[in-house]
Amino acid sequence: MRTPSCLTLRALRSRTRHRLWAAVALVLGFSGTQVVQADAIPYPNSSFYNPVTYAFTAASTGDVIAYFAGTGAAYDETLGLEVNGVLTSAGFGLDNHTSSVGQSFDLGHANAGDTLVFVLDDITLGKYAYSDPSLNVSYDSPGDTIGHNHIYSTAYTATSPVFPGVPVGIYVGFEDLPFPNSDFNYTDETFVFTNVSISTVPEPSALTLLVISSLGGAIVAWKRRKDPAIQHA
Repeated sequence: MRTPSCLTLRALRSRTRHRLWAAVALVLGFSGTQVVQADAIPYPNSSFYNPVTYAFTAASTGDVIAYFAGTGAAYDETLGLEVNGVLTSAGFGLDNHTSSVGQSFDLGHANAGDTLVFVLDDITLGKYAYSDPSLNVSYDSPGDTIGHNHIYSTAYTATSPVFPGVPVGIYVGFEDLPFPNSDFNYTDETFVFTNVSISTVPEPSALTLLVISSLGGAIVAWKRRKDPAIQHA
């Protein structure tokens, strides 16, 4: 059997390392759009639909408090909360035309781990928009059969920007224009919530899965080059 020279082995190892890091970079790059970024406020991709959806739960047993963080809407709107699918007895509050930044509203009690859905009562249109896209079918244009995402969310650390009187929490910005005729700015009514945990629920794209597969192949190849026992297996 012909034995590869040291130079050839070095070249193979170098090439494998480059492929490995390239695959890592691709994975990080594509998955980066699905990571919640602290203080990426307001929505950074204005005029484009937000493809990332969110799941909210109560961080601990206690009340969920909403703080008004501003509005850019002509429509008259208020905010409510569903806990495990039921609207809380607090009803709706924080009218976007009469509330000031930092004003708070107690949305009601939740137990740790309870599922939370924020509800935008669009008084002008006479419709509700939800933080859960699957509930938004009736809000959008007639004929739509798939609910669209009407929120953008991220962590708020009170560093930049700073909303006076608003504590650290979870930022949520609503888009109130029915799709597809929307400006997709997700700043029509914005809030910061306390006692709320957030997770993203993205759909993995075929491209991302392909990159992950390539990464796995590159790791196996690198190990084969590195371990003589594996080379001759």
